[in-house]
Amino acid sequence: MNTQIIDEVDLRILQFLLVDATRPHKDIGQQVHLTGQAVGARVQKLKDIGVIEGYTLRWNPSKIGQTLHAFITVFMKSSDVHQSFQSFVQRNEQISETHRVSGEGCYWLRIRVGTLEELNAFLDELLQYGNYKVSLSIEQVK
Repeated sequence: MNTQIIDEVDLRILQFLLVDATRPHKDIGQQVHLTGQAVGARVQKLKDIGVIEGYTLRWNPSKIGQTLHAFITVFMKSSDVHQSFQSFVQRNEQISETHRVSGEGCYWLRIRVGTLEELNAFLDELLQYGNYKVSLSIEQVK
């Protein structure tokens, strides 16, 4: 990040967007004493320089039937399967997050499924790449 081209107003705009990325630029402008158009230009600059990489959506997966939330540590069976495993991860929509890690295991996965049967089917497919350890979320705290 090049802090020479980001000023205090840019940081304040960024803070408002972090709280609610859908907030109109006009509303943010009233808070930082700029027009909505000027805020829009600054937001575009923050995108152009890579400070803002995109937008996300907070949602409630249980409302659409994805009631099981699991964290899986994957232990690869050999170094030859990393590439095919990464391809599997990219095409599997049940996986919401994947991290290659040091320490225990090779990868950590976060998945959401609707039933234990779906979880078991996923785990069966995962066995072609290695072993795993599963932890189920019982409550999201933050």
